[in-house]
Amino acid sequence: MKNSDKSKDKINNLIDAFDFLGKQLRGHIDSKPEAVKPTTNLDKAVEVARNQNTWFTTSNVHSAFRSWGDVLRRETMVNWLSAYSTTEWSNQTVGLVLAGNLPLVGFHDVVCVLLSGHRAVIKLSSKDKALIPAFINILESRFPEIKERVRFVSDQLGSVDKVIATGSNNSSRYFSYYFKDIPHIIRKNRNSVAVLTGDESDKQLAGLADDICLYFGLGCRSVSKIWVPKDYDFDILFGALYKHKDIIHHNGYANNYDYNKAIFLMNQEPLLDNGFLILKEDNRISSPIACLYYSYYEDRLEVEQSIAANRQDIQCVVSSRDESNHVFFGQAQYPQLHDYADNIDTMDLLLKNYRKN
Repeated sequence: MKNSDKSKDKINNLIDAFDFLGKQLRGHIDSKPEAVKPTTNLDKAVEVARNQNTWFTTSNVHSAFRSWGDVLRRETMVNWLSAYSTTEWSNQTVGLVLAGNLPLVGFHDVVCVLLSGHRAVIKLSSKDKALIPAFINILESRFPEIKERVRFVSDQLGSVDKVIATGSNNSSRYFSYYFKDIPHIIRKNRNSVAVLTGDESDKQLAGLADDICLYFGLGCRSVSKIWVPKDYDFDILFGALYKHKDIIHHNGYANNYDYNKAIFLMNQEPLLDNGFLILKEDNRISSPIACLYYSYYEDRLEVEQSIAANRQDIQCVVSSRDESNHVFFGQAQYPQLHDYADNIDTMDLLLKNYRKN
C-alpha cells in the first residue's frame, strides 16, 4: 500500500473516532447512559471540571458537549476537510497552548491538528484540565494510535514545528516573541457584538439572549456590546433575557454583578438593570461580567464604520444579515468547524509552512 493510501486510511479512521465521540456526546446530552460506554466516564469528567473551575457549571459543560456533538459527524467533517488539499500522516509536532475561559474552548485546535495529520503537544489551561483528556480517552477507545499522536505537558512545550497559542493581551505579546521563529497563530482577547434593527422576532431575541448569557458571557464569542436604533424599547430585550434569570444564583457571577453595579452607581452613571444583567450606554466593545454595553445609532453606516475600526477586538458580529462576516442570532455560541477564531484559517497554517499573526 502506498504511503498516501495509508495516510488516507488513518485520517479516515480518525474521522470515525471523532464521529464516535460525537455520538457519545449526543447520547450523554439526551440522557441515554446506554449510549456512553463506562470507559468514557463523561460524568466524572464533568464533576472534576466543575470542582476545578466553578464557572464550569454542569449546564455550561453540557452546552459545550451539545455544540461539539452537533459538529462531530462524519459527513460534516468530510465536507469541512474537502476544502483543503489531501492531508498526510505527518511526524510534525504542533504545540498548543490552550485557554480555559470556557469548557473545551481549545478543542477546535486539537481537532484541526489531529485531522491535518500532525502530532499535538498540549499545554492545558489550569482552568480546564479534565474535559479534553476525557475526550482523548474516548478517541483512543476507537483509534488506539491516538496515544502516540497526543502528549500533554504541564510546563514548556519543548521542540515543536508550529504553535497555536491563546491567552490574554499580555501573554499574547510574550507568545509572539517566544515563537517568532516558527509558524504560529497567536490569539488574544476578543469579544462579540450584535446589531439590532428593532424588528427582531421573538425567536431572534431569544437567540441573542443565549449569545449574551451562555457561559456567563466569558467567551470571545459572547456578545458584550449591542447597537440599537434610537428609541429602542429595551423592555422587549429584557423579556427575552428573562429565561436566563437564574444566572444570578451563581456566586461568582453575582459578585461581579454586585461589584460592577456598585461602581456604576457610585459614579452616578445611568443604567438599565433587570436584576441579573446591567445595561450601560458605552462606546467600548468589551464589557465587564454581568454587564452589556449598548450604543444608539441612526445610520447603519455608523455601526459598520465602528465595527471596522474595532475589528481586531471583535470575534463575531451577530445580526440578521446573511453575510460572510456575520452570524445569525443564537448561533454565536455554536460555531461550525469552519468558523475559525480571529477569522484565521487554522487548517491553512497546519497544511502550509508559513506564519500568521
